Amino acid sequence: MTQTPPIHEGILEPGVVRIHRGKRRLVRFTHSSTRATMLMVGAALAAFAIENTPALPYFNEFWQSVHLAFSVGPFHADISLEHFINDFLMALFFLMVGLEIKHEMRAGELTEPRKAVLPIVAAAGGAVLPALVYLAINAGGEHAGGWGVPMANDIAFCLGLLALLGSRVPAGLRAYLSTLTIADDMIAIGVIAVFYTSDLNLPWLLAALAAFAVLVAFNRCHIHDLQPYLAVGFVLWVCVLFSGVHATLAGVMLALTIPARSEIKLDRVGAWFAKRVRSAEDRYDPGEPDVAQKEYLREVYSIRRVSSATIPPTIRLENSLHTFVYFFVLPLFAFSNAGVVLSGMSVHEVVTSPVAIGVFLGLLVGKPLGIFLSTWLTVRLGVSGLPDGVQWGHIAGVSALGGVGFTMAIFVTNLSFTDPQVAAVAKTAILAASIVAGAIGFLLLRREALDAAVREDASEA
Repeated sequence: MTQTPPIHEGILEPGVVRIHRGKRRLVRFTHSSTRATMLMVGAALAAFAIENTPALPYFNEFWQSVHLAFSVGPFHADISLEHFINDFLMALFFLMVGLEIKHEMRAGELTEPRKAVLPIVAAAGGAVLPALVYLAINAGGEHAGGWGVPMANDIAFCLGLLALLGSRVPAGLRAYLSTLTIADDMIAIGVIAVFYTSDLNLPWLLAALAAFAVLVAFNRCHIHDLQPYLAVGFVLWVCVLFSGVHATLAGVMLALTIPARSEIKLDRVGAWFAKRVRSAEDRYDPGEPDVAQKEYLREVYSIRRVSSATIPPTIRLENSLHTFVYFFVLPLFAFSNAGVVLSGMSVHEVVTSPVAIGVFLGLLVGKPLGIFLSTWLTVRLGVSGLPDGVQWGHIAGVSALGGVGFTMAIFVTNLSFTDPQVAAVAKTAILAASIVAGAIGFLLLRREALDAAVREDASEA
């Protein structure tokens, strides 16, 4: 047998090893939900600072003056940079949400009805009660349609805050919160689709359904390449954009059609790889330059191709989108939408506004109470039990975290209010409630973690 080719550890030159390690550090950094959360907070604070300085006119003009235009037959779309972020880039965020929903339905907590019922019921309670709180304050008013704003929960912020506690929270609580936020997003998506849709254009809606049918056909035909899905997905986005339904929902529709299974039989992959590695070793000629190793490189390419095909398309797409969405799209959305102009408004006008009161109390009181009471009632009735290791103190902390609306609440605010002044008031309430709810939730969970540590030490003693 010829000399073993460089396909295992120790193959890289020292300089390349340093680059490789640097890349690993970058991957670890960009896959931290905590860092993504902090980046979004920084972007929102930067927008807040800029919008309350003399730079405000230039800041607003930038988002509105830069336009992107495209045509589809006789139809022409000309959207500002702000709308491009809200309608197209946020569709990628909703695509990520859709992929996470599909993962939970196929391999997560949503696959087991008894485990799934607890966070799903909690999400439902956490959606209904804040809407009722808002309507109780704004019923009959001109801004009653904003009831959807305090319903929405921010998955990235909640998981980021929970990650700050590390291993001090039980695994069951992470699964409970993840499933709760996914179910909450499903409810928010349904609310946006049904209640925050403008006048429908039937031909474009039918075209969108036709594009969706093509994507479903791709799935049924076991097409695992992502390119056809992404190409038709863009057509779907265009059709949804012109149909009157909010364009971001195209991302969820696309996600639900992408296959979640590998096109390779996983039980046979190990043996196939071992055979190919031996074949590659046999074909390696140490006396030839790299570019002349045709047969060897052909074997290595086949290993690479099968390695890629082994990973389900949903995971490949989610991995490709993760860094871009959480470290670019969401901070950019926060930077362009989270700023609040305080000039021209007195503090009294803000704190006495029914919109601000409804949003603030909806998020800070309605959302936590809805989650906690729904969870308590579900356990009390014996429908489901608390996850292993989870105490009611944990549920109280997670319920408080539910009041962190931020991204999704701001997104619904843009759909709910056409008056910029009213939208600014609502965003002020969202930011205030999210900060307070996040702090309360974190402190409650930290206290529960410390109490658990004390109980464990006492039992060992």
